[in-house]
Amino acid sequence: MFTYKIYARQELSSLKSITATQFSATMLHRQGLIYHPLPHIVKAMCGRFTLTLLLAELEKRFFIDEIMASLQPRYNIAPTQNVAVIINKENPGRVLTQMRWGLIPSWADDPKIGSRMINARAETVAEKPSFKKLLVQKRCLIPADGFYEWKKNGKVKTPLRITLQDEKPFAFAGLWEKWTDPKTKLEIHSCTIITCEANSFLQAIHDRMPVILKKEAEDVWLDGSIVEPAQLTKLLVPFPAKEMRAYPVSSLVNSPSYDGPECVKPMEPA
Repeated sequence: MFTYKIYARQELSSLKSITATQFSATMLHRQGLIYHPLPHIVKAMCGRFTLTLLLAELEKRFFIDEIMASLQPRYNIAPTQNVAVIINKENPGRVLTQMRWGLIPSWADDPKIGSRMINARAETVAEKPSFKKLLVQKRCLIPADGFYEWKKNGKVKTPLRITLQDEKPFAFAGLWEKWTDPKTKLEIHSCTIITCEANSFLQAIHDRMPVILKKEAEDVWLDGSIVEPAQLTKLLVPFPAKEMRAYPVSSLVNSPSYDGPECVKPMEPA
């Protein structure tokens, strides 16, 4: 791997040599971002999820006023793919659209950075320059009915699908942004899922989890008139442990290119 000399203005007194990967991770961390090297790496805080509902069910559950995307059931949604996103507009109201999963900041030179920005930390979302403005102006719901985590047992990693006890759909707290290619003027709308510390149920699997909003919090999160960060960040808490369940699934989910219904089928005990 190549090594680069990095001369940061604020760190001239402590100049050091770091690798390109370390530099990427360091710079993203300072912006309040989560570093993920590649989409196929499965140790992300929230790196795969499902949305198996039909469009009509999704429209009913989330009170959609306008549909701007054609959606099919998804069983293994992976970073850099298009995902269903709900935003709020004054007219007509709740809009269901699609965005690329992996936030591309408006200041980015290359959209590839989005593959490393699939999650953002709840603890710093109101403080970091990359997110302060989005928290106030560009919040969204990312509908799902389950997500995957990999539980490590020695050298073996077992994929688990995590759902609500009642198996009903829910919404991740998300942020979105519009990026414009400086050369072609192509616009890309992208999003990120906010994560928080894991609840007691998930702690044995991972130390963090995606922020799942309670139903009553969904309206608040989409309310554009709310611009006080404290009102918003208090929603970014772990979902109640007693309302969640997990079950082992096939290793088919390890491949981001596989998106069949077999992914959500419970594995029979060996």
